[in-house]
Amino acid sequence: MEQLIFESYILLDLLLSAVLGFFIGFERKYRSKDAGIRTHTIVCLGAALMMVVSKYAFQEADTARVAAQIVSGIGFLGAGIIVYRKTTLHGLTTAAGIWATAGVGMACGGRLYYVAVGATLIMFSLQMLLHTNKWIFKRKKYYGINISFYNETNEREIIKSLFEIDRFNHLIIERVDGKMLYHAMLQTDVEYSSAHLDKIITENPCILTLERCDEF
Repeated sequence: MEQLIFESYILLDLLLSAVLGFFIGFERKYRSKDAGIRTHTIVCLGAALMMVVSKYAFQEADTARVAAQIVSGIGFLGAGIIVYRKTTLHGLTTAAGIWATAGVGMACGGRLYYVAVGATLIMFSLQMLLHTNKWIFKRKKYYGINISFYNETNEREIIKSLFEIDRFNHLIIERVDGKMLYHAMLQTDVEYSSAHLDKIITENPCILTLERCDEF
């Protein structure tokens, strides 16, 4: 009977970990991230379960070794979420969140309830705060513009000054009918409208084409 009561309390620890994991995952799901409620709930519950098993099922063994393996194991899971797309890393914050969620589960398994709840609230608050559009937290956006232009005298510097850049990306130079033709991509934090680009082409005959790309 005592064993049944003891294990019932352990189940409450696991239930708390599932609730906290759900809470963390809800914020990720709200932002349409790949790892959402189910992933964070299972990670938090699984970490708590492994902590409980290592603590109570193997009392004569070094329980800290199991906790260390949880940390490294969750690291492999998070690495699978990180992808490199269009010169930008995606999923890094979600992977870090899963790693931290495992820590919350470990705290539940170790019966550090205030630490687990406090860490969850801190994580949730930070995610909400850092995703606001306040200027101090706002992520700077960059846009790409593909351009083709003739460089006969000093048009290259004129283009740089026009778009307020200091260099060209993916520059290709070829000679066409005795003239130097430049093909390049410009990276800028200014979102040019199609009307503005039409005006630039009209006012600068050296420019052959301008093509606005998505967020760079």
